[in-house]
Amino acid sequence: MKKPLAGALLALLLTGAAAVPAAASAPRETVAQAPAVAAVDFAGTVALSNCSGSVVRTPSSLPSDPALVLSNGHCLETGFPTPGQVVMNKRSTRSFTLLNSAGTGVGTLRASKIAYGTMTDTDISIYQLTKTYAQIQSTYGISALTLNDAHPVQGSSISVVSGYWKRIYNCSVDGFVYRMKEGDWTWKDSVRYTSACNTIGGTSGSPVIDTATGKVVAVNNTGNENGESCTVNNPCEIDESGAVTVRQGINYAQETYIIVPCIGPGNVIDLNRAGCTLPKP
Repeated sequence: MKKPLAGALLALLLTGAAAVPAAASAPRETVAQAPAVAAVDFAGTVALSNCSGSVVRTPSSLPSDPALVLSNGHCLETGFPTPGQVVMNKRSTRSFTLLNSAGTGVGTLRASKIAYGTMTDTDISIYQLTKTYAQIQSTYGISALTLNDAHPVQGSSISVVSGYWKRIYNCSVDGFVYRMKEGDWTWKDSVRYTSACNTIGGTSGSPVIDTATGKVVAVNNTGNENGESCTVNNPCEIDESGAVTVRQGINYAQETYIIVPCIGPGNVIDLNRAGCTLPKP
């Protein structure tokens, strides 16, 4: 897991706030070859106190809905959720610095609550904001990033956009990890990057954007720092047969298409919706 930044120069931190666990994996059958259609920039990303994040919407979110911010579960201000723990509808006043396309902070957004957070099976946090998408658009001229509702594709070109460091990493989806274990946490079907995305502490929670569609396909969360196996900051890969692989210097993300079925009208998190597989409290 990439740990949180106690200080901006603590390079030992994983990709974000607290420890940054590894993400789940996905099918490996399809291989993408679509070229990038537009340059990815910082618009819609946010900087947290110790992590990165982004203002996101589902394909069916309305301008009048309260906006959502996506980051990692290990970036929660309440600390790392324990294995099996799910945080829902917990009051929060956390602030986020909203960035424009150039990476300049243009305003402060504030949470009303932690709508959802966990480090079980995945590593995500979703904050509900006090402003709607329409209000953010009207005030800052910035639109939310859209969550893709389909599984990421192996070989596709991606950008990891860090609002904390105001840095963009460009690489490809190298493959998917059946199970990723880091310390006490295990994630399912995680995205593995090619080596060009050498993310560092503070990039935890960054949106992973498919450059061909401009949509968010994952959230950056961890990497193996020094070659240890299955320890904090050194996630290991476990395949269907139980074989363990360690890839020092390689980084990972959690898929986000699984979030879409769990968000209902009004951007309400509803874990009982059809197709929702996120862990329940």
